[in-house]
Amino acid sequence: MSKINFKVRAKWSAKDALDVSVNGKTHQVFIDDKSPLTISAAKTFKGDKTKHNPEDLLLTALSSCHMMSYFYVCAQQGIKLLDYEDEATGTLELKPDGSGAFVSVTLNPVVTISEEKMIDTALNLHKKANKLCFIANSCNFPITHQAKVNVVNKG
Repeated sequence: MSKINFKVRAKWSAKDALDVSVNGKTHQVFIDDKSPLTISAAKTFKGDKTKHNPEDLLLTALSSCHMMSYFYVCAQQGIKLLDYEDEATGTLELKPDGSGAFVSVTLNPVVTISEEKMIDTALNLHKKANKLCFIANSCNFPITHQAKVNVVNKG
């Protein structure tokens, strides 16, 4: 088994938080060789609604990881993907003490393929992609899929 390490640096400054144009929960995240991300708390938690928040990013990570895992398994089965779109939703449960956790996420991938005979395979591969997804494998809540497949016959 091999291990791969990832590194992210988060930075917040009281000086920035005092700036009237910046929400007190807004901060930046730096990842080597990538543009910085400006992140805040979710609007519900008095954050800047125009910024990404950790909850959005968790759903983003799940949706993106599933998509890339799906691309991999489709390539293994010779399925030609023409389009992929997902609208992920998640439920965060808050507790009286202020803590909370996601209790479920649903991915709603809609894929377009070129061959009608591959519809069932394309649908079933979402299960295999979920088993391969690094992010899904790191979560302690159910991740379900409401997948749909469209076919565009070329020719």
